[in-house]
Amino acid sequence: MSNHIEQYIKQKINEQGCIHMTLLDPEKFLDLDYVTVAKDAEEAGTAAIMVGGSTIASNSELDDVVKKIKVAVKIPVILFPNNLTGVSKYADAIWFMSLLNSSNPYYIIDAQALAAFTIRKNNLETLPMGYIIIGNGGTAGYVGNARGIPLDKPELALAYSLAAEFLGMRYIYLEAGSGVKEPVPTSMISYVRKHITGTLIVGGAIRSPETARKAKEAGAHIIVTGNLVEKGRVKEKLSELIDSIKS
Repeated sequence: MSNHIEQYIKQKINEQGCIHMTLLDPEKFLDLDYVTVAKDAEEAGTAAIMVGGSTIASNSELDDVVKKIKVAVKIPVILFPNNLTGVSKYADAIWFMSLLNSSNPYYIIDAQALAAFTIRKNNLETLPMGYIIIGNGGTAGYVGNARGIPLDKPELALAYSLAAEFLGMRYIYLEAGSGVKEPVPTSMISYVRKHITGTLIVGGAIRSPETARKAKEAGAHIIVTGNLVEKGRVKEKLSELIDSIKS
């Protein structure tokens, strides 16, 4: 199975220190708006387009979205699956993720097992990720039955992160959740980063260049924003945010 997307991510991080990825949830866009948003995000300097969401219910819908985005941009399109319906053979890669602090084994390993044959059959590149909900986690936390890590307990976030690494996962995602008020605390980001060797991803409630810069300075390798691109002025807002983590 190819690993060219993983090599691309590593190269970008080596060059820039911290990179940005844009998360698009197709169900939050009407008509072809997500295509325009993807193009604007690419022009603003985002490193990849992540496609997924907490409530996607149709493989055919996802296939259609991924194909249209890939025609519009040259950067990688990476799946961010919420369920079995989050898998599309047309993407460049898939975050093969386990919601480690879910109380439901379905989101820890069962969904992954059910999707594994489809992923192998379609030769999708897999990016193994330990996905950890911080705080209440918004929609992702609710849908995934997560026992959110308290914002003032960085040692718990580290415990799950180390467990993920020991299981062979090369990416750790600290997720505050969509639409929440508080991002992952910088103290938690720096504490986890200090003790892990993998790639640290941070997302949720990152709406300003200042918040993104603080996450980068705390040690994030990849910063993900989603809600920010759902409210217009995409290129302008993302350019400011991406410039803040490149400077």
